[in-house]
Amino acid sequence: MNNSWNKVIYKIWSPIYDRFFNSGPFPNVRKGVFKNLSAKEDKKVLIVGVGTGLDLEYVDSSKFEITAVDLSPHMLREAKSKFSRTSITFLQMDAQNLKFDDDSFDYVVGSLILSVVPNANQCFKEMTRVLKGNGQLLIFDKFVPKNKSLTFVQRLIRPIIALLGTDIGLNFDKVIQNCNEGLEVKQDVPVMLNGMYRKIIVNKLA
Repeated sequence: MNNSWNKVIYKIWSPIYDRFFNSGPFPNVRKGVFKNLSAKEDKKVLIVGVGTGLDLEYVDSSKFEITAVDLSPHMLREAKSKFSRTSITFLQMDAQNLKFDDDSFDYVVGSLILSVVPNANQCFKEMTRVLKGNGQLLIFDKFVPKNKSLTFVQRLIRPIIALLGTDIGLNFDKVIQNCNEGLEVKQDVPVMLNGMYRKIIVNKLA
């Protein structure tokens, strides 16, 4: 996967994305991720890889200062059209190179982003970099289930699935090991497909 290819793939995905990822268990899982947001005055939230804006349905934009970024202009256009009457700021931006200062946000949300960027380690480092001390990183994504390895079939199809814009072989433990200084995993629970999809909450220590 690379950024140029991802732009092509998500241009194709953008008109039909919601049909696949806003059905079945996805809405309840997304809602569960965002219930951890504590609505206090002037809390700043960054949604990394906002896509078509499915996550934004579960965040009250009147209670938070929300910035939403995505690499794909086509996905971003879909999101903007849904939330044009809100105060949400939409920006086209690479999740691996966030154009924000250190310690800028109280919450950073990475929903189905680490498994689609070319470099998950760099993306994770950027999300934690822009997170304030005592802030929280909320992750909903697919990873190799804990204490398991990819099956033979999964290893065979992994390169093919990657051509569709996602990686089914990402290991979260390895990702956080590359950037674990000052971080604490508060929650890591399976939410879908026998543990492939997980909800993870990471605290950044002050």
